[in-house]
Amino acid sequence: MDYLSRREHSRYELYKKLSTHNFDRELINQELDILIKDNLLSDERFVEAFIFSRKKNGKGPLKISAELQQRGADESLINRYIEEIENSEWLESAEQVVEKKLGNAKQLDYDNQLKMMKFLNNRGFTIDQVKITIKKLLKGEEVG
Repeated sequence: MDYLSRREHSRYELYKKLSTHNFDRELINQELDILIKDNLLSDERFVEAFIFSRKKNGKGPLKISAELQQRGADESLINRYIEEIENSEWLESAEQVVEKKLGNAKQLDYDNQLKMMKFLNNRGFTIDQVKITIKKLLKGEEVG
């Protein structure tokens, strides 16, 4: 309960943490089943909260999806919540990241364009989202 009081966890994540304390694995599974039954542990809530948090921090859908898979979240659940977010919201998030990164600089030379594309790619935005964001910036449209 101490772990769950701090933030949402996936079943896999909680199992991993508890198994490091040398508890009986069968007992861990029984207790996790009880937590799920009592709706105190929910992979669905975990995925939703994780996506919201990472998106707020400027991460893109690819990076978020990879992080969730590492935490043992179900791929269909990940895809469902990632796809619920409109592409325009992901683009807005990418634009905000670019605006924050650039600060007052409004023009990009070729080297800075490449750096910004790599930056967005490392943040987990799709190729299309990166291209659209950079293209918008180059046209001088308001970013963010």
